[in-house]
Amino acid sequence: MGCCDDSPHRHARAHFHSSGHPIIEGYDPPEGWGWCYIDDIEVDLPDQTPQWGPIPRYI
Repeated sequence: MGCCDDSPHRHARAHFHSSGHPIIEGYDPPEGWGWCYIDDIEVDLPDQTPQWGPIPRYI
């Protein structure tokens, strides 16, 4: 998921509710943490998704 809960419509949380995927990953750059929406806790993610190229910025 390439969005966050700081967006106006809380896209990451909406993705969890629509898909059932409970964990998001810190991705700017890959940071080694995630958030579990089921338990409402931060989790360590030692196996990070590789980042290929720059992360686009939308303002």
